Amino acid sequence: MKNLEYLFLLLALFAEIIGTVGGFGSSVFFVPVANFYFDFQTVLGMTALFHVASNLSKIAMFKKGIDKKLITYIGIPAVIFVIVGGIIAKYLNEYLLEIVLGIFLISLSLLFLIKKNLIVKPNKREAFLGGTFSGLFAGILGTGGAIRGLTMAAFNLEKNAFIATSAIIDFFVDFSRSIVYFFNGFITKEILIYIPFLVVISIVGTYLGKLLLKRISQDSFKKMSLYLILIIGVATLFAALL
Repeated sequence: MKNLEYLFLLLALFAEIIGTVGGFGSSVFFVPVANFYFDFQTVLGMTALFHVASNLSKIAMFKKGIDKKLITYIGIPAVIFVIVGGIIAKYLNEYLLEIVLGIFLISLSLLFLIKKNLIVKPNKREAFLGGTFSGLFAGILGTGGAIRGLTMAAFNLEKNAFIATSAIIDFFVDFSRSIVYFFNGFITKEILIYIPFLVVISIVGTYLGKLLLKRISQDSFKKMSLYLILIIGVATLFAALL
């Protein structure tokens, strides 16, 4: 127990709560936070395992009204390209990945903050492209939920259906990349001690997020989440460069 980073676990809980309410998923917060404690490849492996538990929690708590068509249109390309991204990640420089992650988070948050009315057309082509890019970024950088969230928002799903459908897609994405990361050597003995704690955090964080979702406007919370992503992106980029 002495080797556990308790502040990291607290931050993981925070990431799960705001990821549930904000609709982006916890990885967009969890990956940069974990990157301050572990090397980037270990972060990828840990994130995949954490997200498997996280998504199972969301499926159980937000299972009403799952959209099977979106699971097909977005989920299949996402699973295929997360495997491609996971394979590519093995051959990329960790330092470069950290810089790219910082730039990605900054660009993503600024895009959503500036282009408040940014929408994606609700058709098969956009759904396929959204699934492709979200899977690719998830495989390489550990996070692609914001891209998938933007794509799914175009279909105007009810909040519970949105979260449950996204969670099912994300589950298959994370299960697939967990296998790739395992063979890449990203899932190490070092992180196994954290897995039971992260499983509990995924359940508690999802539950607390569900309670908050009933009390806080999703639009207001999403705006706050974007500012947090921006701050984390800047911190990640500076940490990598310095």
